[in-house]
Amino acid sequence: MCSNTYCFVKISTVLYICENEKKYTIKDIAALAGVSKGTVDRVLHKRGKVSEEALAKVNRILEDIDYKPNVIARNLKNNKDYHIGVLLPNPDIDNYWKRCKEGILSASQVFMPFNVNVTIVTYDPRSTVSFKKKHQVLLKQNPDAVLLAPLFYKEAKKAISDYKKLNIPVLTFNNQVSPEIADGFVGQDLIQSGRVAAKLLHSMIKTGDITIIHINEDITNALHMQQKEKGFTTYFKELNTSLFKITTLQIEAKKLQTALPEYLNSHPNTKGLFITTSKSYLVAQTLETANFSDISLIGYDLLDLNIDYLKSEIITFLINQNPKQQTYLGITKLAEHLIYQNEIKKKTLLPIDIINSENFSLYIQ
Repeated sequence: MCSNTYCFVKISTVLYICENEKKYTIKDIAALAGVSKGTVDRVLHKRGKVSEEALAKVNRILEDIDYKPNVIARNLKNNKDYHIGVLLPNPDIDNYWKRCKEGILSASQVFMPFNVNVTIVTYDPRSTVSFKKKHQVLLKQNPDAVLLAPLFYKEAKKAISDYKKLNIPVLTFNNQVSPEIADGFVGQDLIQSGRVAAKLLHSMIKTGDITIIHINEDITNALHMQQKEKGFTTYFKELNTSLFKITTLQIEAKKLQTALPEYLNSHPNTKGLFITTSKSYLVAQTLETANFSDISLIGYDLLDLNIDYLKSEIITFLINQNPKQQTYLGITKLAEHLIYQNEIKKKTLLPIDIINSENFSLYIQ
């Protein structure tokens, strides 16, 4: 008998775990289910054809006995190396992607014993040329699967098409390309995210001008910003009221300190700002310097500087996109697909967390 909570049982050269102390063989499971040993073997290893009735019988017995395969032993027996490539915006250029890198590294440690190797290739998030160049670098590595942040819609579609021609599965995160192109997506519903931001501002502002601000982005090719803006503007359109005027402002970070005060002085009825990137702290800093104290500000992500302005309540709300969890799940799903042939889910949506000065500490532990 086993003295530990889990006992490891070797059956037909494959290890199994039983949560109780009883040792079950394939013969035992077959007898309990009333099927042949060959049928049980096909169910356990997901190979060959099994009738729906037999599958249901075997799965019912496996559930009753709390059967769990020792997947580590199974993978080591397979003795195959897997390579997951990641095309990631450079965290040294945009700090938002630092947490994404942390999630990738964390997941890669989990799957290292399964012979899964993860390579990160970074590109300049401001440059389509850099994206295309680094895509070619990763493509030449011939990875078994790819995790990709598709900041640039057209270029991302072309890159995904290149991988698919080589039968390389692709999972996107942060931004979703057309579902029929990539194998799956991990992240938030960005249209709904924009609607949440609109609802928050609507709860604080009963009438007045509201401005959507895109910083350092070419909105014509930035899918994530288009979706957030679409959700935001659709919410106010559905109100069917003339109490609000929604304007979009695209601006470079280096011009923000002069251009934004000029804009606000020429739009004195501005009551709310919605920042579609993680750079809310730049806007907050400008508002503080220029003494605009009666404007509600909503932005994204728990960067240190954003949190500082959230604590001082210059930023009213932040929407947490949980970038670390996005990439952790992305690597996990690709690794499980390679190791266990698990199907890649088309869409894995994370909650839209609303952060304020009272609850931010719960998200940064």
